[in-house]
Amino acid sequence: MLTALCRKVFPRSLWVYHANSGGCNGCDIEVLNVLTPYYDVERFGIKLVGSPRHADVMLCQGPAMRSTAQALRRAYDAMAAPKLVFAIGSCACGGGLWYDTYPVLGPVEKVVPVNFYIPGCPPRPEAILYGIAVAVGLVDKKVSPVTLKQLASPIPRYHPEDLRTEGEMVVYQKLDRV
Repeated sequence: MLTALCRKVFPRSLWVYHANSGGCNGCDIEVLNVLTPYYDVERFGIKLVGSPRHADVMLCQGPAMRSTAQALRRAYDAMAAPKLVFAIGSCACGGGLWYDTYPVLGPVEKVVPVNFYIPGCPPRPEAILYGIAVAVGLVDKKVSPVTLKQLASPIPRYHPEDLRTEGEMVVYQKLDRV
């Protein structure tokens, strides 16, 4: 449903604002790699802008830090009304390596509402590009079906009527496997 809405609201191009709120800059490097001519995201209409006032999408990397939370929120508030936020990397998605430390508030969603998550430490440029393309509806989501099968349990199933006592020991007469 969100993909159909994105297709309707952002039919032609996405202008992206790149926001790093802290962390190790691994995801930062990968996002900047996506924006190079090697991956050529401009063929999909994705363009980097320098101001959040011109952006449709905010790409957030790094955990929400105490020192940058207010600036990140101000940048989010400066964006125009139909806006999307992507949390890129394990730090932005869940706090990452620094989750329990003093300067970290946690994931980015504690400061700004996040629409899409692209996990990884750091996620590969292909994963970032694919996540944005799936979210906007440029490509179909590829999910392979997984079938689960319950295997026989090595723990036997015992019933109270199958118990008999031999002295101080309790012996099971019938041993059924599940």
